[in-house]
Amino acid sequence: MPRPPFRAARRKAPAAAAAIAAALVAPALAATAALAQQQPPPPVTVASPVVKEIVEDDEFVGRFEAAEMVEVRARVSGYLQEVHFEDGELVEAGDLLYSIDPRQFRNAYDQARSQIGISQASFDFTLEQLERAEALIANGNIPQSTLDARREAHLSAQGALEQARASLSNAEIDLDFAEIHAPISGRIDRTRVTPGNLVQQDATVLTTIVSVDPMHFYFDIDERYFIAYSTDARTTGTELQQGAGGKPVRITLSDDRIPPVEGVLDFSENRLDPDAGSMRIRAVIPNGDGVLVPGLFGVANVPGSLPYEGVLIPDAAILADQNRRLVMLVDEDGAVSPRPIRPGPRIDGYRVVRDGLDGSETLVVEGLMRARPGARVTPERVELPPVAEN
Repeated sequence: MPRPPFRAARRKAPAAAAAIAAALVAPALAATAALAQQQPPPPVTVASPVVKEIVEDDEFVGRFEAAEMVEVRARVSGYLQEVHFEDGELVEAGDLLYSIDPRQFRNAYDQARSQIGISQASFDFTLEQLERAEALIANGNIPQSTLDARREAHLSAQGALEQARASLSNAEIDLDFAEIHAPISGRIDRTRVTPGNLVQQDATVLTTIVSVDPMHFYFDIDERYFIAYSTDARTTGTELQQGAGGKPVRITLSDDRIPPVEGVLDFSENRLDPDAGSMRIRAVIPNGDGVLVPGLFGVANVPGSLPYEGVLIPDAAILADQNRRLVMLVDEDGAVSPRPIRPGPRIDGYRVVRDGLDGSETLVVEGLMRARPGARVTPERVELPPVAEN
């Protein structure tokens, strides 16, 4: 038996439920919208940029080298007799380092000195013979040929005497070279040859010495930096090749426990490397405590500009939009607007703004996620210190 009234009741039940739900939700949505309209804009922290005189810095990786370095070699051949230093100690210029067996050189010196006596006697005798011949020929008692022969003998004796003197000087030099002295002051390396070994003249490297104070620091700059530094140097009446007037340099070592060391530029090469497109620069660094040694790496911080009035902002205030950098500005009514900027290096914990800000703006420094372009915010102003805290 059919039941139409029951099916009709089932179709009307969902519609009635939806109407009841809508009646209940509508007041809630209206209340939420009213509450949202009553809430103030989200708070953000704003500040004005730091404006002060700055000098931009550039950083370069380089290496320390000794101002002077010498390979100590023997200047005469012979057997090494004694070593007069401890490996790794500091030596002064003129200190005795090595002794080569001097007996053969002393014998050669004595022989050369005795030859001086023989040559001197021959020279004196031929001189007397020449003077006698000159006196006799004036009276016609001897022929001219005798005078010429005695003059020739005297000249030969004079040459032999000069040769003997030169031989004595060479023997004296060789005897002196049997003792090897430090040519410079500095720290000496280990000895590479021990007593009893044969050393060859000008070939055998006995040890090396490197100067300690001051040290040189070398680093390379590219064409762009070279042009900028040269222009700044000419502005101050100096040349980059002569150190740009002693431009200061601060070098940081790999160990943070060692404070940065400071020095000055004193030289640059006179041409760019055509292969690398770079130029090598040298700085002089005092090293009185001897901490720096040749071969250490460091990062050189060099003033990259003349002093100028710079605009500085925190890195946290900068947003990235693809290849652009933006900051969010806030006007007097709390409206947010983006501003493209061109950032530069970091100085005193802030980022230099090379273009886009003049320092009079108010920008969001905290709460950037709540600052949307075109929206309104509640600014809470703070004052940025001259130097940012770490």
